[in-house]
Amino acid sequence: MATTKKRFIAGAICPSCSALDRIMMYRDGDLDFRECVACGFKDEMRFKPQVRELGTRVNQPEEIKQADTQVLQFPPLEED
Repeated sequence: MATTKKRFIAGAICPSCSALDRIMMYRDGDLDFRECVACGFKDEMRFKPQVRELGTRVNQPEEIKQADTQVLQFPPLEED
C-alpha cells in the first residue's frame, strides 16, 4: 500500500480557522488537496491555467539574441 506524502505550506493561512502554518498539501490521483491540521478543514486546490509570458528583451531565446547582435569592424590605424 502506497502512502500519500503530505507537505506543509510555509506561510499559508487556513481559510476556516485562520491558523498560520497549519496547512498541508498532498496529491491524490490527479487532484491536489490542502488540509488544516488544526481544525480539519479540507478542500481541493484548483490552480489557474498558466498564461504565456510576455516577451521582453531579457527572456528571449538565444538565437534571437544573437540575431540582434551588431558587429562593427574598424580599419587598422595607419601609422605615419
